[in-house]
Amino acid sequence: MKIKILILTLLLLTLLSCSKEKETPLSGIVTIDNILLGETPYYAYGFSFTLAKKVSSLDDPGPDITLVATLKIDGSIDALTLQNENPLGSFFLYGDYPDNPTAQQAFSSLTSATPGQWEDWANPVEAHQVWIFRTEGEKYAKFRIMSTVAEQRSGKPYAECTIEWVYQPDGSLTFPGK
Repeated sequence: MKIKILILTLLLLTLLSCSKEKETPLSGIVTIDNILLGETPYYAYGFSFTLAKKVSSLDDPGPDITLVATLKIDGSIDALTLQNENPLGSFFLYGDYPDNPTAQQAFSSLTSATPGQWEDWANPVEAHQVWIFRTEGEKYAKFRIMSTVAEQRSGKPYAECTIEWVYQPDGSLTFPGK
């Protein structure tokens, strides 16, 4: 009897200690910037919709999107741009809205789409825009630009972009409503 109790106790402890694999989120909010790190080669952190996290531009696979500040001749920031390494056009501007509540409503209501012309870059990136993104693997995400920062910091152009995103891993352009 004692052996059965001991075996059952060990079995129960083993089952309780097994952790369920953490599922990759399909939505969230993330902030990326244009800060270059390291020394030759330099790298930046972008965002991977597939992995649902920030990844280095030196990683394989690398980020789906990275943020760049394009500059004027005088060195001031002209515009913020989201770029990627996908040989296919990846960005489609679904809409540009006057304020945050309107952009949030459009983003939440976007449950399916038929994009027109895909662009290589998202340019210019501004608050209250809603974009559709196509990954190199022909998967899709929608994202809303919540806020941007474009300023000089320590004499260098600094760019920051906060997005709310939803990833659709099945390859369709149908997104869950919120």
